[in-house]
Parts: sequence; structure tokens; C-alpha cells
Amino acid sequence: MDEKFTRMTPELYAYLIDHRSERDAVQQSLIADTAKLGGVSMMQIAPEQGAFMTLLARAIGARRMIEVGTFTGYSSLCLARALPADGKLLCCDLNDEWTSIARRHWQAAGVADKVELRLGPAIETLRGLPRDAVVDLSFIDADKESYRDYYEEILPRTRPNGLVLFDNVLWFGRVLDRNSENADARAIQALNDFLTTDARVETVMLPIADGLTICRKRADA
Repeated sequence: MDEKFTRMTPELYAYLIDHRSERDAVQQSLIADTAKLGGVSMMQIAPEQGAFMTLLARAIGARRMIEVGTFTGYSSLCLARALPADGKLLCCDLNDEWTSIARRHWQAAGVADKVELRLGPAIETLRGLPRDAVVDLSFIDADKESYRDYYEEILPRTRPNGLVLFDNVLWFGRVLDRNSENADARAIQALNDFLTTDARVETVMLPIADGLTICRKRADA
């Protein structure tokens, strides 16, 4: 099974990006507006990851979702589009400037009524939610050192067979450096190691963008 994967080149990646169905003018506008922010724009998720998340949310019939870390709204736009008319997505973020870009594009895409944005520490927002297990899918893409804390608040509120997604689980390849002094790298390493042993979930890590882990809550958890 050694090297049972196709190595990506810029040309092959462009081909991959071109062969997806989930794309439109609003997405392109959002990508362009985010790029104007400069280097921080790298926090926006990759187009193929957004398309995958839309497909995944639709496939499980998600009606209630949570996003931790909204930035300029590309991932939330992709998730909100997967919701039925009465579906809801709760977005947690701290930055009003960045999320104002998100709000504008949610409105342009016709999904603003499905999205609730709460500005403030995400952990406080999550702890204030009812403990009912009604969440179908959550996406965690915020400060890496708090990933585990967010997970522990979200999982009890997730329905059996619901999904929790983590972004950046490869952390630019730095997860392989066990001597890393980078706090984010160490936090991701600890989370990745923990999730493989957590009996409450079934887990798979995929090489999408900077690594995407999908956890399915077991029915007996």
C-alpha cells in the first residue's frame, strides 16, 4: 500500500478544481474579496473542500449545523446552501470585519435567513447551547489549541450518526515533527492522536486541502 495516492501538481490541481459542480458567481466574488485582505486570505478553505462539505451535508440530510471559525464565510456559504428551507447554521466567530464580508455574501446567495452569526468567544457560545443532541454536522476551523474544547462541547449536542469535521489536521505537514515547539502543531498532534482512540466516534482523516478529519458519532455514544 506504499504510495497508494496520486501526487498533486499545479496542473493536476487545476484540473481537479475545474471538475466540480458546486461553483457560481457569489463564490467567485467571495474568493476575490477575501484575496484583497492579503496574506490572511490563506485561512479561507479550498474550493474542493467547500464542494465536498456541501455534498456531505446534503448526503446526510443535515438540518442543524454549527461552524466554529467563520472568517469571511466561504465554508459557511457552502454549508448553508446544503440546508433545507427550515434548516439553520450557527456560526461562531470573533471578528466583525471579516464576518461582515460573510454577511454580504450570505445575502447575495439567498441563504442569510438560514445563518445565525454569534460574535464572541466560541466556547462561551457553545456552552450556552441546550444539551439536546440535535446537531447534524459541525465544522471546526478556529484556534487550534481550543479544538478539543470545542469538540467536547459539540459532540454531546450531536445526534447519533451526526458528523464533526476538523480542518487543518495536517497543519502543513508539521504534524510529523514530534519535536515541534509550535503550539498549534502540538495541539493538532494531540487531537489527532486522541480521536483515533475516542470510542464515541468513528474517524477518518482525508488529504483534502490541509487535511480534513471526519468523525461520526456512534449510535451508542
